[in-house]
Amino acid sequence: MLQKRVALVVFVVLVLILGVSYYRHGKKILAQEVTAWTQDHRADCAVVLTGGPGRVREGFDLLSQGRVKKLIISGVYQFAQLRDIFPQWPYYGSMSEEDVILEKRSATTYGNAQQSLPLVEALRCRDIILVTSRMHMHRSYSIFRAVFPHDFPIYTRAIVAGQYEPTKVELFIETTKSIFYDLWAY
Repeated sequence: MLQKRVALVVFVVLVLILGVSYYRHGKKILAQEVTAWTQDHRADCAVVLTGGPGRVREGFDLLSQGRVKKLIISGVYQFAQLRDIFPQWPYYGSMSEEDVILEKRSATTYGNAQQSLPLVEALRCRDIILVTSRMHMHRSYSIFRAVFPHDFPIYTRAIVAGQYEPTKVELFIETTKSIFYDLWAY
């Protein structure tokens, strides 16, 4: 009988801890501002995380406007070419393909950070703009902060992908990923 009570108490405590963790992470995710609308970002380089609509275009906008010198697109399908992922390229004027680097090794947000760091170092970027969706920014920034040197400036450029407010399912999935990464990555 005592073992059942102890097991029940342990179960209730774990559920409470998990609930609090979901609440805290969810609150941080939803608190992320859409900085693409409110801030005039400038840096040596931008790192765009693939995986959602509008992100790559936002990176090309930064490059074409001269707000960054180099654009790293991280998480690109290994056989994709620049014009495959951004067919609007001809409409963006006089940008040079040499200023765009397609990072094709990473398959996760943690991989994006790990694979982008050597590229950022090789390009001698002194700071970066991290471009991803509002929903993905909390986890992405936390991972990049954990992988990049602590004194390296990382500016966030969160965009809206789809609707401004995520569905409960989208928030649950992103919160689960954030908790998972919080345990081992940052």
